[in-house]
Amino acid sequence: MSGARRRRSLTGYYLLLPGMLWLLLFFAVPTIQLGATSLYDQNGSLDTGYAMTWSFGNYIDALSDYRAPFLRSLLYATSATVLALLLAYPLAYAIAFKAGRWKNLMLVLVIAPFFTSFLVRTLAWKSILSDNGFVVSTLQALHILAPDGRLLATCVAVITGLTYNFLPFMVLPLYASLEKIDLRLIEAGKDLYANGFTAFRKITLPLSMPGVVAGTLLTFIPAAGDYINTKLLGTPAQNMIGNVIDNLFLVQLNYPIAAACSVILMVVIVLMVLVYVRRAGTEELV
Repeated sequence: MSGARRRRSLTGYYLLLPGMLWLLLFFAVPTIQLGATSLYDQNGSLDTGYAMTWSFGNYIDALSDYRAPFLRSLLYATSATVLALLLAYPLAYAIAFKAGRWKNLMLVLVIAPFFTSFLVRTLAWKSILSDNGFVVSTLQALHILAPDGRLLATCVAVITGLTYNFLPFMVLPLYASLEKIDLRLIEAGKDLYANGFTAFRKITLPLSMPGVVAGTLLTFIPAAGDYINTKLLGTPAQNMIGNVIDNLFLVQLNYPIAAACSVILMVVIVLMVLVYVRRAGTEELV
């Protein structure tokens, strides 16, 4: 009997084993290798090889040389995340509470962009925001843009592309969180003389915070490391750290500094996520 009970207790670990092996081989090992590469001697090359000299100065060089792209990446990712939240919350709210029989269709429309590649979606925005396109012409006619003004090859285009490409990652967690809310709680709040805004602030928003936290993380993390939007919609003046890492790895072949930039980006994102999740959890309890 004890043997059967022991086997049942180990079943969960057996089920976890394939996933743990996958993470070990394709996440932990590459991360360790990346960290080791960041400490190689910069004077090495692919031909002569790299010597492990524990060059922690690589991190100082990476921060001093590429501080602007680091900060720009965090700024663009934060802006895209805020814009995505402002756009996604009303949409997710409408799907969860107002869509009725159109709910499934609206959800399909949200994920429909995933039916095409990330590259094609970004190229479409290059056409939409082109100097001779409808958007620029309309803004110029409304005197919002100067006659010679443009959107393409600006930070506005890059942030717009980031917001669009990662918007579904914000909508879906928000919808899943809002859809679980018991409408009787909102009705009870209104029975206690709360108006619509107060009921939303006191009931709906706090109960949807898990979706807000999940959506903002799923948007911010990939946006901070993105480089396609800047390459297609921006210029070198809008380069994010992803573009720098891509150039260091594939063009300059400066593997130690490229790895150091990658490690710094990962550490910064992890620290920001930990602080954000902790603060969001505290506010949710309050």
